[in-house]
Amino acid sequence: MTLTFHWFLPTYGDSRYIAGGAHGPQSGVARGDRPATLGYLGQVARAAEEIGFVGALTPTGAWCEDAWLTTAPLVEASERLKFLVAFRPGLLSPTLAAQMAATYQWHSGGRLLLNVVTGGESHEQRAYGDFLDKAARYTRTDEFLHVVRSLWRGERVDFHGAHVQVEDARLGRVPDPVPPVYFGGSSPAAGRVAARHADVYLTWGEPPAAVTDKIAWIRGLAAERGRRIRYGIRLHVITRDTAGEAWAQAGRLLSGISDEAIEQVQAGLRRSESEGQRRMLELHGGSAKGLRELEVAPNLWAGVGLVRGGAGTALVGSHEEVADRIAEYAALGLDEFVLSGYPHLEEAYWFGEGVLPILRDRGLWTHPAGDPSATAPAAVPFAAS
Repeated sequence: MTLTFHWFLPTYGDSRYIAGGAHGPQSGVARGDRPATLGYLGQVARAAEEIGFVGALTPTGAWCEDAWLTTAPLVEASERLKFLVAFRPGLLSPTLAAQMAATYQWHSGGRLLLNVVTGGESHEQRAYGDFLDKAARYTRTDEFLHVVRSLWRGERVDFHGAHVQVEDARLGRVPDPVPPVYFGGSSPAAGRVAARHADVYLTWGEPPAAVTDKIAWIRGLAAERGRRIRYGIRLHVITRDTAGEAWAQAGRLLSGISDEAIEQVQAGLRRSESEGQRRMLELHGGSAKGLRELEVAPNLWAGVGLVRGGAGTALVGSHEEVADRIAEYAALGLDEFVLSGYPHLEEAYWFGEGVLPILRDRGLWTHPAGDPSATAPAAVPFAAS
């Protein structure tokens, strides 16, 4: 079994803390916030590619830059890295989305992956002009993906659903290859859509027992439809040479979060309609507690979710421990891992230089560009021969 790893592009900006502008020492401590310029995101993309990540997730929402427009120029800043573009199906027509995907594949040489986000926050959806409730949004997503997949097969489509209507729709060019659809969600409606349309079902980082149940649930729904899909997990990561160093870094991130910031973020997240978000909130309970009190399973830390919506857990530990946890999740049936860390440039190297070699030696990972050991070592001036 060879595992697939993806990294993350922070299109809202990056920081040495979980949230930019974190409080803390102002002098003598590295703490600079980094805006989401193409220059910086290009650095992250090139690092991820060199390290051995297959793709990079780019989020969607009013709080970040547009994923389509940001990743398109980054195609030229990299050579083989794929871009896992998150988008909301209610904000554009299925024919246009299918065409955009085909154009992206044509210009990028097949480097598009699609993360379909139905949207769990009605107030944010309304800001974009979408006034459907949560149940209706999932019905629309189902209809949307039916049309998109039909177009990708080269079909001429007439469809009249409850929320999606197209007549005589067709593409001048079908995407080659067809981009795989990544889809997540913990509600019954999300499960039904995933079973019908997802190529990869993504879960946020929950303890192994909960992930086992979720995989079994989706696998059963997909089997009822005669489908088999792959499974992935979305996690942050803090990995160091020793466990003590990793937990010290987690503590530093926690120290950069004020009680006021936690309360403000948690107040907003408690209004969320997302079942997945509710499950994330249950892991930490909405308060900082002690550093290790937020360890909800071995090496699984819920501290990120105190000031971040969505994926709120991190794998924390030595490189060996993090590799062990990844192997544990892989044994449950997960084969794709979408990771991130703060800051994203440096943390990519910690994982790539610390954890990936261990997984390679265990036969769980190979570099997508081939054997990195075949590359000539760096020539360091004045080093002993």
